[in-house]
Amino acid sequence: MVQAYILIQTEVGKSGVVSRAVGELEGVVKSEDVTGPYDVIARVEAPSVDDLGRQVISQIQEVPHITRTTTCTVVHL
Repeated sequence: MVQAYILIQTEVGKSGVVSRAVGELEGVVKSEDVTGPYDVIARVEAPSVDDLGRQVISQIQEVPHITRTTTCTVVHL
């Protein structure tokens, strides 16, 4: 299982709407509004890196009001 955090920037005033929409997507474990340079952070899981990109990240980037995403894959050192 591949896990990642998706750091999301939204249009002004849209973080709540985006967080709820992202939280409903398959593969999203948790989605929360945050303060700082990002507006929403989502924890996602997928069977493989390819699935992570195809199933999760591509769905998140289609959510309205998102202006930018950064994906941080979890590593186990």
